[in-house]
Amino acid sequence: MEYISISGAKEGNLKNITVDLPRNKWIVLTGVSGSGKTTLAMDVLYQECQRQYLEAIGYQGIRKPDIDAIRNVSPAIQIQQQAYNKNPRSTVGTVTDIYTDLRMLYEKLSTRDCPACGKEFSSADCREETEKTADDFKVFQYCPHCAQRMEKLTRTHFSYNTREGACATCQGLREVMTVAEGKVLHEELSLEAGAVVFWEKRYREYQLESFYAACDHYGIPLKTNMPVKGFLPSQRVLLLQGAESEAVRRLVPDVPVPRTVAEGRYEGVLPNLWRRMADQKGASKLREAYFESAICPECHGERLNELSRSVTVKGTRLPELSGSSLTGLVDWIRELDANLTHSEQLLAGVYVTDLKTKLKRILKLGLGYLSLDRQTMTLSGGEAQRLRLAAVLDSDLTGVIYILDEPTISLHPKDTAGLLTVLRSLRDKGNTVLVIEHDTAVMAAADYLIDIGPGAGKYGGEVIGSGTLQQIKDQATSVTGAYLNSNPEPREIFRKGSGDFIEVSQANKHNLRNLTVRFPIGCLVWVTGVSGSGKSTLVFDVLAKGDTGPSEEADQVSGTGSFDRIVVVEQAPLTRMKRSNVATYSDAYTEIRKIFGQQQTAIDKGMTANHFSFNVKGGRCDHCEGLGVVTNNLLFFEDQQVPCPVCLGKRFKDEVLSVTYRGHSITAVLGLSVEEGAELFADSPKISAILKLLQEVGLGYLELGQTTTTLSGGEAQRLKLAVELLANRGKKNLYLIDEPTTGLHPLDVEKFLRLLDRMVDSGSTVIVVEHNQQIIAAADWIIDLGPGGGTAGGKVIAEGTPSDIRKDKNSVTGKFI
Repeated sequence: MEYISISGAKEGNLKNITVDLPRNKWIVLTGVSGSGKTTLAMDVLYQECQRQYLEAIGYQGIRKPDIDAIRNVSPAIQIQQQAYNKNPRSTVGTVTDIYTDLRMLYEKLSTRDCPACGKEFSSADCREETEKTADDFKVFQYCPHCAQRMEKLTRTHFSYNTREGACATCQGLREVMTVAEGKVLHEELSLEAGAVVFWEKRYREYQLESFYAACDHYGIPLKTNMPVKGFLPSQRVLLLQGAESEAVRRLVPDVPVPRTVAEGRYEGVLPNLWRRMADQKGASKLREAYFESAICPECHGERLNELSRSVTVKGTRLPELSGSSLTGLVDWIRELDANLTHSEQLLAGVYVTDLKTKLKRILKLGLGYLSLDRQTMTLSGGEAQRLRLAAVLDSDLTGVIYILDEPTISLHPKDTAGLLTVLRSLRDKGNTVLVIEHDTAVMAAADYLIDIGPGAGKYGGEVIGSGTLQQIKDQATSVTGAYLNSNPEPREIFRKGSGDFIEVSQANKHNLRNLTVRFPIGCLVWVTGVSGSGKSTLVFDVLAKGDTGPSEEADQVSGTGSFDRIVVVEQAPLTRMKRSNVATYSDAYTEIRKIFGQQQTAIDKGMTANHFSFNVKGGRCDHCEGLGVVTNNLLFFEDQQVPCPVCLGKRFKDEVLSVTYRGHSITAVLGLSVEEGAELFADSPKISAILKLLQEVGLGYLELGQTTTTLSGGEAQRLKLAVELLANRGKKNLYLIDEPTTGLHPLDVEKFLRLLDRMVDSGSTVIVVEHNQQIIAAADWIIDLGPGGGTAGGKVIAEGTPSDIRKDKNSVTGKFI
């Protein structure tokens, strides 16, 4: 049982391959994008491990991958790239359970003042009793000084996701929505000239009549055509708050509220917007146009109610720990542990031990800069993946197969060492660790490499190299080995740009430290730095907003006005819809359906382009509604998709499938790769233009019918970038791109760089947040942030061309390019 032996694997594009994976070793699967690495690791090995395990405990009917056999398998755990959900209540603290442990600490050890005698007391010193209420149990405690009885603060009171713990004003969300008056009012204009942005045409006339009637009713008449900035305070309050508002009643307490609109029962600008926001239709557009988030004025962003956020453990409040970095939290836990009394140790020692263990594992993965209150929806794919990996490390399982999909995503080369230590420890516990990876540092540290290729899609699917890193380099068939043996000369000629700049000044958002920096226009610009140094905040939270007004004191941006558009390409999922695929998202499918509808067979049968859509009734299979799969519910296990028993996965009715274009049915077309589709539809200019661009961004291997929900973060991002480029040909845009090399083999990175160069040469400016040394070296200008992550970051530590950065002793990035 020295090897996991895979025989005759034909799944996806795999070409009947046979391969042996050494057990209890650390193996790297590498190869160009689309070569079949993920198919081999996830769709073959993981699927078969799951199938054999589930059948062993009585579950039948699990799909077997297209293989002859796999021998010597074990239960498997996969850790994939996927973002956390968009729930604003989900934080680093909640998903790691660290916040749960802290809540227990505060239940056991918190100190507060007695409401009766005013003296300070600790929960650890109190006599307690439990009382049954109508539908629950409540715990009470007695002040050790005066015996005052009061409700005990339990773990529930320290959760911002419960009624007992959350701040009543923001419901524990930290922020409240407010109307951005600057977006609603043009104060230099009169109401008649359009001062209220959303009062238009006849609606403006109606609102004006109502407002002037209210002014007369309350005895504060207003001249017509007066700019809003000249209004009296009372007139301004009436305009914004409305005739029925408490503010107006306080101003004119003796005047009753008007009874009708004609008499002046005027709604007010702000109540009108809030009412329209409450109506779900168009709420998102309204929110974007007129609203902004502001820190809660009650809890100041601390989420908890006044009592829960005021108590302390050893002089520290819980929100202070939530807001500090995990590195800072480790120091606090260490000091707490050293100063616990024997009785406190008995009460809370188990939670302290658990916290130390969890934090140590997360810090090993280079995430010490995160804070517990960081929302998980703001984490990059790599950060989210490493948090999951830290949770896996809580296990002392042995004999397991761990399959990881690019764990170095979002990691600066400086931080990779911690990840390597973790992977090593997983292997040393007696597990097989299989990593899909392109990072050469991971390849060098692994026990064994398997190179899949030589190309993508139908040109891949073969084992073209195996062995140690040195052995791979010595194998003539290995594409990865050939790249590793090449030593390209560093680039020394850089674009100078147009001479104009985008300037960000006094940026203070998150961990940025009053930062001022300039981005040259007409260049390929890289923003680099260790994880958590502030790169994403600078580019996507500050710069992406575009030019700011002169009134804004912090986070000012100037110089973006010369661009047609600011295009942000982040690593967010494209859509949650299973019906969205590569062909539909890129809009190639509209043209493909037209072509099928124009075939003589289709015309003879009375079919139109709609019959070739799997999103509308007519030609699609009625059983699976055109999805080709149905869900198999496995109760306690993850649901599995199995081919539709009616259409056998073909999505369409037989009469639709009888229509062909150059020998291909519509289902066969959806099974083609982008590259194959470009050949088939070479005579169609629109389809050809779309598919050729997808090839240029390194996506030629994707199937046209591949669901967009199955794409990796990097694939989704490059697809979005291609669609943006198609829509914006000939325009001068500012592109802000987040780690575009995710999932790209070094050879594919070279192709992608050519595309970025073309974008800049055609007049656009491209600013990229990136860690990949290979692509960083190809920049015209680099802005390096640091020196550390979290509170240790937020500064520009070096800027210049790659040559300048290499020589700069302050630059952490310069040591690696």
